Formats: sequence, structure tokens, C-alpha cells
Amino acid sequence: MKTRREEQLKAFERLLDVMDELREKCPWDKKQTNESLRANTIEETYELCEAITNNDDVNIKKELGDLLLHIVFYAKIGNEKGVFDIGDVCNALCDKLIFRHPHVFGDAIANSAGQVEKSWEEIKLKEKGGNKTVLGGVPNALPALVKAYRIQDKARNVGFDWENREDVWDKVKEELCEFETEVKYGDADKIEAEFGDLIFSLINAGRLYKINPENALERTNQKFTHRFNYIEKRLTEMGKSFKESSLEEMDSLWNEAKESF
Repeated sequence: MKTRREEQLKAFERLLDVMDELREKCPWDKKQTNESLRANTIEETYELCEAITNNDDVNIKKELGDLLLHIVFYAKIGNEKGVFDIGDVCNALCDKLIFRHPHVFGDAIANSAGQVEKSWEEIKLKEKGGNKTVLGGVPNALPALVKAYRIQDKARNVGFDWENREDVWDKVKEELCEFETEVKYGDADKIEAEFGDLIFSLINAGRLYKINPENALERTNQKFTHRFNYIEKRLTEMGKSFKESSLEEMDSLWNEAKESF
């Protein structure tokens, strides 16, 4: 009887065989390139994130499969170019994980997640072909909110952070004051710059209080959407449109929606 690990390896081998067949025989798959797949990869990543946010195990499994297909697809293209294959991808990943975890695969000692994080950036800077600077590993293509959190987190890993998290609120208030000042003067460019500083300081505050700003904002997006949809549904039931409704009516319905979400 096969072990579960043997079944897993067989399943991965089957995926590679299916990818070979698709690349050889399917007109659509044959014409794909790294560039043509990129947008779909981003979409699949967000669909996985949505399933994770919804704690939907069925769709997490499905979306992981879709994302794995893209990984195998890129590796297949790399193999055709003669630059790398899926084995190279896996081995490079294993080498990196082993190098970055000397407390598991070497003699270093780390008894807590905090100790691991403290040495993480130093290890990455020593890595062959790795980041040359602390912030060098933050992709430019990341959405601005996620990028800000990653920038701040990497700075924290090398000790550039608030000594007391409560002190961050003085910075938030300072940035809010500067933003309000620029609003009074009306210079659009300076208003935007100060608004960016304000958001950055709030993301910093969230990080210090163990709040992921992306997750927090998405929760608010879902909450707002649910409540706004409730207003729209109730207005439809009343035979009215938004244009035919007063702000007071919509506020009243909003308060109704708050009771359920």
C-alpha cells in the first residue's frame, strides 16, 4: 500500500504530465508566455486571498490548485527556454529555506518566533544572490498598502522601530495636523503628499498593534458593501431609487443594516 507521501508525489507527477500534454496539444496553452500569464496569475492570487479571508476551505483548495497550475506553467516555459525547470525551482526553494533556518538545519538557536524574525533580515543580506539592502526585497509592483506594511516590517527587523508602540499616536496626530494644514492652503500636490504620510503612519500604528492593515481594510470593505447593499435592497422594496431618497432616509436604513452586520 502506498504511503500518503507517495500518493502526493504521484499526484504532482500527474500534474506535470497533464501540463506537458496541454502545452503540446492545446492551441491556447501552446501560445502562452510569461507575459500573457502574468495578469491571470495576479487574479488567481487574489481569488486565493478571498477564499482565505472567507475561511472557505473548499475554495482555498480550488484556488491553490489554480495557482499551482501557474507555477508549473512558468516552470514548463522556463524548461522550454532551457533556463530552468520545476526541479530547479524546488531545489532553489529548498536551498533558500535551509539557509534561512539555521536554527532548524544548523547550529543556531531560536526558541521563539521573535528570535527568528530578529535575525531574518541579516540572514537574507548574507544570502548568495539575495537582497543587497534591507528594503531591496520589497517588490515595486506590490499594492501601496501592502508595500507600506512590508517596508515598515523590514525596518523593524533591523531595529528601526518605535521603542514604545503608544508613541506612534503622536506621529499619527502630527501627520493629521499637517494634512489639515495643507487642506487649508489648497495645494493639491502637498495635500496628496500629506495624506500619504497620514496613511503610512496609520499603517505603522496597525502594525505595532498586531493588526494587518490589508485584512482590516478588507473587513471594512465587506462591512460597507453589506450595509450599502441593504440600503439598496430596502429602497427597491419601497419602490424608490437613490436619487429619489433623502440622505436622512439612507442614514436610517444604514443604521438598520448596522444591527445585522
